Amino acid sequence: MQLSRYIKDLLYRYECVIVPGFGAFLTRYQSARIDEETQTFYPPGKTLSFNRQLQTNDGILANYVASNENCSYETALQKIRKMTTALSSKLLKGETILLNQIGEIFMNDEQSVQFIPSEIINFNTNSFGLTPFVSPLIVRESKEEKVIGLKERSPVLVAAERSRTYKYLKYAAIAVIAVSLSGLGGMKLYENSVQNHNYVEKQRANSLIENQIQEATFVVDNPLPTINLTVKRSIGKYHVIAGAFRIESNAHKKISQLKEKGYEAMMIGVNKYGLHQVAYSSYEDRNEANKALRQIKRTDNSDAWLLVQQIEE
Repeated sequence: MQLSRYIKDLLYRYECVIVPGFGAFLTRYQSARIDEETQTFYPPGKTLSFNRQLQTNDGILANYVASNENCSYETALQKIRKMTTALSSKLLKGETILLNQIGEIFMNDEQSVQFIPSEIINFNTNSFGLTPFVSPLIVRESKEEKVIGLKERSPVLVAAERSRTYKYLKYAAIAVIAVSLSGLGGMKLYENSVQNHNYVEKQRANSLIENQIQEATFVVDNPLPTINLTVKRSIGKYHVIAGAFRIESNAHKKISQLKEKGYEAMMIGVNKYGLHQVAYSSYEDRNEANKALRQIKRTDNSDAWLLVQQIEE
């Protein structure tokens, strides 16, 4: 079974991929950055980490394996467990597990699981096609360096250039002042004329409008029909999933049970495997969704999991 490929495919779609009985691979957004030592620009991406404590099956990996290998969900789960047993055995023997394009997993001297992610793959789909590039360092000449260069030139030549520059600046300043004074006088007269004209026209327009309002009669013989528009309302992208059912009636039964317990349960559609997904509730804020998920795991369903997907109703 190509476990590495299945995990890699799912990491493009989900922020957390749990391998039942072994651990979970998690991604976190990382903004674009610059390596100042090598002058390398890196596009936005996702950092990959491994958590040995998250081993509870959420059904994502098993469903994906079943779809790709044309087998049942239970058979796919058995294949995964067989593979994870072999991987755990390798770790206990001190061997390093190499997951292609994902990373390496091994035990350190303190018998703690360590993970070194691979830097080959960027799991951020928004950065598709963007690759790191190196830009040469731009060196700008400072003012002190310019002064030093000026001093190193011939004193006679420098004095002559300064004299010519000062003459040009003097004549330019005189011309600017003359144009400004003449322009200000003409502008002032023009502004006064425009203000007087605008005032007269405004008074005339106000008088005309008042007369028209007094004489007008508003009658609507054929009013336009009312148009009812249905606007799709977003229900949030973070969903605490209670379960996924192949039979739709079982999904509705689960919704009724959850509503009796006080949850705002709903059906959020059919996934690519043909399963009807039932959610305890949906949230706009990720922190609120995680808080609700932890509470549900403690009190109601330890197998509940979080789905990140934009859904409109």
